[in-house]
Amino acid sequence: MSFKVVLGQFNAVMGDFGCNFDKICGIYGRARDADLLVLPELCICGYPPEDLLLKPHFLRENRVYVEKLAKACPDIAIIVGFAEQCDGNCYNSAALLRNGKVESVYRKCLLPNYGVFDEYRYFSAGSESLVADIGGNKVGITICEDIWDVNWLKVAVGSKLDLLVNISGSPFHIGKVEQRKEILGDAAKAIGCPVAYCNLVGGQDELVFDGQSMFVNADGSVAGVAKAFEECLLAGEIENHEIRDIDGGVEQVPELLDEIYQALVVGVRDYIGKNNFGKVVIGLSGGIDSSIVAAIAVDALGRENVVGVTMPSKFNSSETISDAAKLAENLGIEFETIPIEPMLKSFDEMLGNVDGWDKQGLAFENLQSRVRGNLLMALSNKKGYIVLTTGNKSETAVGYSTLYGDTAGGFAVIKDVPKTLVYKLCEYVNNVNGREVIPQSVIDRPPSAELREDQFDSDSLPDYDLLDAILKGYVEEDKSAKQLVEMGLDRETVNRVVMMVDRNEYKRRQSPPGVKITPKAFGRDRRVPITNRYRTQANL
Repeated sequence: MSFKVVLGQFNAVMGDFGCNFDKICGIYGRARDADLLVLPELCICGYPPEDLLLKPHFLRENRVYVEKLAKACPDIAIIVGFAEQCDGNCYNSAALLRNGKVESVYRKCLLPNYGVFDEYRYFSAGSESLVADIGGNKVGITICEDIWDVNWLKVAVGSKLDLLVNISGSPFHIGKVEQRKEILGDAAKAIGCPVAYCNLVGGQDELVFDGQSMFVNADGSVAGVAKAFEECLLAGEIENHEIRDIDGGVEQVPELLDEIYQALVVGVRDYIGKNNFGKVVIGLSGGIDSSIVAAIAVDALGRENVVGVTMPSKFNSSETISDAAKLAENLGIEFETIPIEPMLKSFDEMLGNVDGWDKQGLAFENLQSRVRGNLLMALSNKKGYIVLTTGNKSETAVGYSTLYGDTAGGFAVIKDVPKTLVYKLCEYVNNVNGREVIPQSVIDRPPSAELREDQFDSDSLPDYDLLDAILKGYVEEDKSAKQLVEMGLDRETVNRVVMMVDRNEYKRRQSPPGVKITPKAFGRDRRVPITNRYRTQANL
């Protein structure tokens, strides 16, 4: 006898219990012929709830809506994630709903406490497994991290199951879906039964959840994968430990650049939409970073909700000014020009009364960036726009930015995108659209902040290929300077870059949140003290 399971991946809104309830009811209405409907981790309230979990009334709302859901959707078995308060403790739990009631509850046993996860801060660990009889099938219920430890899994749920269910809130980063396939495959082979995995979709502050829920056969092979970054249902018939008749799956996961670009688009769309902002404003310099941010914003929000502003000074070339206008025309967005020379002159005259002030050096260069930041924030205040900043991960890492200047804004779209990847994404945008959305001259031109005559990024920074290689090793892989040099990277450059990263933590702390796409992003992933004299140098 076949057993139909539907995985309902959807975009939960943090703390909006009514919205999430309505979405689940809609999924239930489309899955009424299923024997079991599986929904993501903590989807009743949204994930991760962070310090909302410290509010007793928030936890009570979770329970109210779980019971309300059980009554509203009585005809099929449902597994749904929620935050549970029980005996003075808080648990990351999965409720089995059946016949209008909360029949049983599983409490997550393995709590992740690394990277972006700090579940020890909020949750108590469960101590008991849950295997339920659903339609004559023995179904083991697990939550996210539980399935990543095969040895624990074999002890906890045994090996006489017909199906292992895992509900998840697994955020995206490059390579994550392949990692999941391997983990789920190992679990399926260890337990000897198929796995049904249901993941969240959508953006939540820095995190983006990609969905890609899946069924995995008992031999570890993937039977079907749901769409990436979209709400959808994935259905499968399970009979004699085999998964058949997959409905709603995709033939293949997105290519790497497509996957990254979708993550950035969803991150922007949901941060702006879920926080009830309207339009966004972007300072368009005619450079590559602001160009890709503008393209992402248009795809996320629609061209009618994106405003570009160019703010030239005497140091901006006619080519970059022209490219900013051309980009805006190609994207079809509103475009304003506000020359900063009069403001810059006024600031310079006022500061000229201070002993030692002149137009030479970093202070005057940064003044231009701060003038621009003030203009963008003025438009934000007056018109209700949110400013999207345009700094990439490479610049953010080494502090190649101006506090209260180009770091001023509400959301940092590409703060986790290395500069070398920015170039690839620009080429991707043009290829996908079949036309030159981002002017080729923007892609070809040597990067420059244009804060002084004949300035280029290469005056202050190593070649970006080398810089990004060092940053990947030092920031994402926690390698020491000595290890990087032993890998063949230039010692002097490594030492210089490492020092720049270390001394600019204070800048990163004052930057807005942005979309996480790499395994280790600045912010939630990497927490280094600002006051810190530890230094790693390669003295070989």
